[in-house]
Amino acid sequence: MYRTILLAYDGSHEGRLALREGAEVAAACRAKAWLLAVLNLAPGIALGEGFDTGHVVDRDVARYRRILDEGVELLRGHGINAEGRMVQGQPSERIAATAREIGADLIVVGHRNMGRLARWWQGASVSASLLEQAPCSILVAIAADDPETPAEDVSQDP
Repeated sequence: MYRTILLAYDGSHEGRLALREGAEVAAACRAKAWLLAVLNLAPGIALGEGFDTGHVVDRDVARYRRILDEGVELLRGHGINAEGRMVQGQPSERIAATAREIGADLIVVGHRNMGRLARWWQGASVSASLLEQAPCSILVAIAADDPETPAEDVSQDP
């Protein structure tokens, strides 16, 4: 059914849930999986807080690279043909653009519940924004009954 699956991944609880569900679909379909980390860096915020932006950016890039590499290795360890990619920009735009570029027929993202204030401040969620831009089907992974499940439990056995 699916041949190329794009998994948006940031190492968060929601990202790990998406990784697990995407891995299950990829394994069942024998699909190639692309793991995508999107850095949405806002240097203006770092400057406003008095940080050296070069140091902040380098630290974030290194952290995301580590998370991405761990995710790719996890997928490969479960017999899934997987590649990783890191991009910078607005997440929903970059996810949709990457899906087009690799010919994805499924995008898998995690969903984080936001309160009214967060929604007003940040705008629509990535998954909601992605609905308008995606060139293919989207699977939104949502934690079922226990939102407090530790991320380590979610990623143990995709």
